Amino acid sequence: MRAKLFWKLGLTYLALLLGVLFAVDLYSARVLQRDYIRSANDKLDSLLGIAMARPPQVDNLDELRSWTESMSKGGVRVSVIDKNGRVVADSEQTAETTQDQSDAPEVQQAFATGQGSSIRGPALERQFAYRAMRYQPPSGPPVVIRMALSLTGIGFSLRELRQGLLAASVVILIGGGFASLMFSRTFAVRVEQLKDFSRRVAGGDFRSLRFDGPRDELADLAGSLNETAERLEATIRSLSGERNQSSAILRSMVEGVAVIDAQERLVFCNRAFLDILNLDATKSEGRPVIEVIRNSELLGLVRKALRGDEGLQTDIAMGFIQQRSFSVTAAPVKPLDSGAMAIVAPENSADVDKPSGAVVVLHDVTELRRLERVRQDFVANVSHEFKTPLTAIQGFAETLLSGALDDPKNNRRFLEIIRDHAARLAQLTNDLLKLARIEAGKLEVQFFPVNLADVIEGCEETSLLKSARKQIALDLEVPTNLPSVRADASLLHEVLQNLLDNAIQYTAPGGKIHVSAAAKNREAVVTVDDTGIGIPVVDQERIFERFYRVDAARSREAGGTGLGLSIAKHIVEAHGGRIWVESEVGRGSKFCFSIPLAS
Repeated sequence: MRAKLFWKLGLTYLALLLGVLFAVDLYSARVLQRDYIRSANDKLDSLLGIAMARPPQVDNLDELRSWTESMSKGGVRVSVIDKNGRVVADSEQTAETTQDQSDAPEVQQAFATGQGSSIRGPALERQFAYRAMRYQPPSGPPVVIRMALSLTGIGFSLRELRQGLLAASVVILIGGGFASLMFSRTFAVRVEQLKDFSRRVAGGDFRSLRFDGPRDELADLAGSLNETAERLEATIRSLSGERNQSSAILRSMVEGVAVIDAQERLVFCNRAFLDILNLDATKSEGRPVIEVIRNSELLGLVRKALRGDEGLQTDIAMGFIQQRSFSVTAAPVKPLDSGAMAIVAPENSADVDKPSGAVVVLHDVTELRRLERVRQDFVANVSHEFKTPLTAIQGFAETLLSGALDDPKNNRRFLEIIRDHAARLAQLTNDLLKLARIEAGKLEVQFFPVNLADVIEGCEETSLLKSARKQIALDLEVPTNLPSVRADASLLHEVLQNLLDNAIQYTAPGGKIHVSAAAKNREAVVTVDDTGIGIPVVDQERIFERFYRVDAARSREAGGTGLGLSIAKHIVEAHGGRIWVESEVGRGSKFCFSIPLAS
């Protein structure tokens, strides 16, 4: 849980007070220990001076022991050590007397430099201060006279000091802690009042704060906050009215509108803009525009507007699976004298101030562009399809009028050509009318249970003569127990007949066409498999489009209109089925369509 200001201030003061007391205790202990050790060293130096003034007789062991005992009466331990580290004489008979003292630091220093000192011991209360001095007797090798003084008195002194400090610390902590907690409580209560007032203002409650207490900085802050709240209330009231008007206008717009600041961040966008770019309102505003807008053309237009360019308008396409077209307009935004934002009009082009942002408007023109493309494609395709038969009719008619009408060998043949092309124009017109009626949703479909085998056999009888002329084998594979389908028999017959005509048309003489049907997954699937020229993979997705042909010259020569597969697709989809193709160039094609079974 979050600690309150009261506890933060009070506990911080107590922690500082404890830290100061701990530092005083630590410093006092160090000073006491240092002074005690200095006093012990001074005492040892004095005794060593006396010892060197009345040196012992090293060659007489009894005399040497007597000398060490007399020198130890000063409260120290006296030892005489030879150059091998052996204790020759010692004022105290302990286990240390028999130990080798050659590795003692004070002994090594004394033999090396004449004097040595150290403080050693397993714990503070069991440490000793050692002072050693090298002595050269009149005869024989030099020895070291070492004196040791126990430091046990330091522990007792430290305990007495800390007991006194503890008693004083308790009194200081109680008094100081109570004073700090009272001050912290008063301060925290006043700060809590300011915090509550800020929360009320943030929540829309602008009532003035009644602040009781001394006239200090917090009281001045309370007065400033009251004045700020009054001004803020007036400003918000004014802005709320303007915002409501703007929001109503933007919500009613079908165009996507967005405002980008000079740092290329999205600061505002309406619902239409979010829907167009498939954005989340909570995750879009305030983010860099490069993270929100993934279209390079739109980003380029925004950056041009941010540079101050005017009259920016272009069309862009968005989406991969289902592409949509938008007309985009971008205009730079500059601050007015009052600090507001305004769209720069053309007459303000002389203003060279850097824009503070840009406004982008997206208008969905997908349907408009689609209709334009449909119209253009339709006019181009129909003109192209009508051009050949009309040219032939016109040409042969002019030939007949120029004198061929009296030529008994050719006049009939020319008239038959005119008749055939006129029939082709009639068929093309009928197919166009039928396709237009289907796309307009005016196709009348009468659903009845239909025996699919009868439909297939009827189409076979119609196609036998055509296949026999090209010496193409046509065989059927229809199960006797094939269930009925829910369909319009005449429209179903038209779909299958169209697939059979195409198969015969694009299969070379001596080829084979196989028609089969099967029921599975609550639908019947009819397959027309031929050994014709096949369809390239790149064309397989487009053969169901209007006027699209893989082999245009051959199709026109055979009298095809290029609308049969498109009509077949619409009819199958009107029945709730689907149509598809599997083909390989040079090895034939397999057209399949499915029709739901009758319940």
